[in-house]
Amino acid sequence: MHVELLNASDAVQYRTLMLEAYTLAADAFTSTAEERASEPDSFWAKRIAGTLQTSAAFGAFLGQNLVGTVALEFASKPKTKHKGHVIGMYVRPDARGTGAGRALLQAAVDYANVMPDIQLLNLSVTEGNEAAVKLYRSFGFETFGIEPMAILTPSGYKAKLHMWLPLKSGHLI
Repeated sequence: MHVELLNASDAVQYRTLMLEAYTLAADAFTSTAEERASEPDSFWAKRIAGTLQTSAAFGAFLGQNLVGTVALEFASKPKTKHKGHVIGMYVRPDARGTGAGRALLQAAVDYANVMPDIQLLNLSVTEGNEAAVKLYRSFGFETFGIEPMAILTPSGYKAKLHMWLPLKSGHLI
């Protein structure tokens, strides 16, 4: 298994993987498979190969097969350009336990750490996803809030835990 920065040539595999994610791990995402399936190819290409100042996506590959992904989004507004957002974290069920999730998150944190303006990463995780919370906490992410009724799922409303990770210690207040 290896992790690499995704580019436009990975868009077809990325789209397939994320549509699977929206289906198999529906409670983890605020988007649905149905709404994302209607997105044009340009949406998927931009998501993984936008300008390096606005986004970056990483893929975990077993051979040539994309089995996991995570993306970062960066704000361009002056008041929020110090933050990066971890989004779209997913590892296929048959690749879980291989270290793919840890390697993906490490790649994202390492990437953000070398970006001069980025001082912290934040993310949200659906309540009850203890494996994800454990992974994020192992990297030092801390919960700073809980949003009740954040998403409506077939089993009812679920909260989102909001987590953050300071980067570049010494640069924060």
